[in-house]
Amino acid sequence: MREPQMLDAALRVFADRGYTGATMDDIAGAAGVTKPLVYSYFASKEDLFERCVEHAGDSLMEAMESAGADEEDPERMMWERALAYFRFVGDHSAEWRLMITEPIPGEGLARTRIRVVEQMQRFLEEGIGGKASELEPLAHALVGVGEALANWWMDHPHETAEAMAVREMNFVWAGLRALDAGERWLPPEFTSP
Repeated sequence: MREPQMLDAALRVFADRGYTGATMDDIAGAAGVTKPLVYSYFASKEDLFERCVEHAGDSLMEAMESAGADEEDPERMMWERALAYFRFVGDHSAEWRLMITEPIPGEGLARTRIRVVEQMQRFLEEGIGGKASELEPLAHALVGVGEALANWWMDHPHETAEAMAVREMNFVWAGLRALDAGERWLPPEFTSP
């Protein structure tokens, strides 16, 4: 019970003061616990920060995995997941900005990104099929598009999550639909990638 409370408090403090500006005293105070109790759960500020990133990543993964899970249509599933992603980013914009802009110690964000890419690759395998050697870089590219749009959104907060999800779908769905139909773009001098 206390660990989630401390993680939530730490996320707020890190988002407000940044990683370097936050102290374990600040975090303990925000959580309403003592600093020794925080250290009984987390070995260091770096450990706590990494756990915060993992906690936020887990929440993002849960939101995306449950979105569109019952959809048979790949386009509809992609829409539901894009919408869930941008709703999550919108609802957790301080944490998102922190994770993207702070120099992050540890591997928490990298692990979260790998999980999101793996989820995208599974979606592509189920939705459009194809060779894993083609789908893995495509999954990375699609995740990169989502991250770039979310970062852009942080500087343009007047946009809605729905508008951002539509924007992402317009960027990626036409290409996915073409891949699903077996279409590939190649320059004239190439016969295969």
